[in-house]
Amino acid sequence: MTQVLPAPPPVAVAAAAPRRLLPVLPVLALVATLALPVPGGADGAGGGTVADAVSGLVVVCCAVRLVRGRRRPLSRTAAVVLGVPVAGIAVATAGAASAGAGAEGLVRYLQIFVLVPAAVMLLIRDRRDARLLAWSLVGLALWQGTLGVHQYVTGTGASYQGEMIRAVGTFGPTDIMGMAAVVSFGLVCALGLALGSGPTRQRTAAAVCALALLLPLALSFSRGAWIATAVTCGAQLALAGMRRAVRVLAAVAAAAVVLVGGLGVGTAMLQERISSITQVAQAPDQSVTDRYTMWTAAVDMWRGRPLTGVGLKGFPDHRDGHASLALSSGSDTDGAGAGFHRQPLLSPHNMYLLVLSEQGLLGLLALAGGWLALLVRGLRRLVRARRSRSGLDCALAACGVLLWQLVDFVYADIGGPSTVLTALVLGLAAWWALASEGAGER
Repeated sequence: MTQVLPAPPPVAVAAAAPRRLLPVLPVLALVATLALPVPGGADGAGGGTVADAVSGLVVVCCAVRLVRGRRRPLSRTAAVVLGVPVAGIAVATAGAASAGAGAEGLVRYLQIFVLVPAAVMLLIRDRRDARLLAWSLVGLALWQGTLGVHQYVTGTGASYQGEMIRAVGTFGPTDIMGMAAVVSFGLVCALGLALGSGPTRQRTAAAVCALALLLPLALSFSRGAWIATAVTCGAQLALAGMRRAVRVLAAVAAAAVVLVGGLGVGTAMLQERISSITQVAQAPDQSVTDRYTMWTAAVDMWRGRPLTGVGLKGFPDHRDGHASLALSSGSDTDGAGAGFHRQPLLSPHNMYLLVLSEQGLLGLLALAGGWLALLVRGLRRLVRARRSRSGLDCALAACGVLLWQLVDFVYADIGGPSTVLTALVLGLAAWWALASEGAGER
């Protein structure tokens, strides 16, 4: 006769819940810090942020957990994928113009592309943790998006064509891509959760959040974020199945009709910004011209040193020697609680070309090769999750944020207070792609 064990008392269950969340709490704290105003960011001041400090705490907490548990940190595959970029970074550090610049670049690259992603991967133990992280990104996006909409409505945002209407959230006018990236990641995670096989209530809530985030994304006036989000969401819909894709597209179309027709969101500026996406080759504005000029300069730098590049933090020093006269002296920022500031153009606004120019083919193959490996392995697991109808929400969210970042890297690079978010989403993608089968199945 089978003995029925008594259920644990409610007090024991309530006490066990916080303990179960302890490993992933540092990662959630990192997400929470991105909701805070950036000290000095409004005035264009550089330096570290609270999020940078907490990212270091995430690495320390992960190290302590590994030592206490006496666990092997990474599998052989994970160690190769996450560790190979160190070689290219080290070579580029040795080729830096100064020891200080090289050390600064070394710390930043290791933080964003090696240490924090590895720590996030190891602190996420199962799908419950991954879902919790995905929902925290959705919550962060709703918070920043709400602030952005308020900035647009009240005219307290960053300057755009002479009006203080650009939604930037708490990141200020010097990191105009910050809120757009946060909202995009939240939208991608919400869509992944909505297309998964979770409870109906959860999928409905996620779908509502995804639709709500369309408005602040539009008001960010960020063409790069729009393109990356459209590509990623289209891929998520295709991977989830055509029936769901049709239903979601119908809901998005209905929301667009309400926003544009009913609420009057489709302002002339927004329509002009959307139409400018198709005019970047024929009639580019000054920002696009600057970007093309810096892209050309980056390629020219790489041709001079094809294998190792000009060294970490070397793009600003070599820019003027390779850029044409079409490059302006900088971009103007204003509004969102800050005064007028002339922001110099110190990077090509293309992560692949930045790595190519500063680290050469060695660095680009190491970094981009690792990202491609994460994407391929993640998609392979996604296909298996779709067949088993288990964990599809985690797969779509993890692969989605990685794909968004890889597409956005065509138009942007690291820099600014929101950069830590790149490390976080790389860690989430690494967990899905590289974690052991046991971690992936729970």
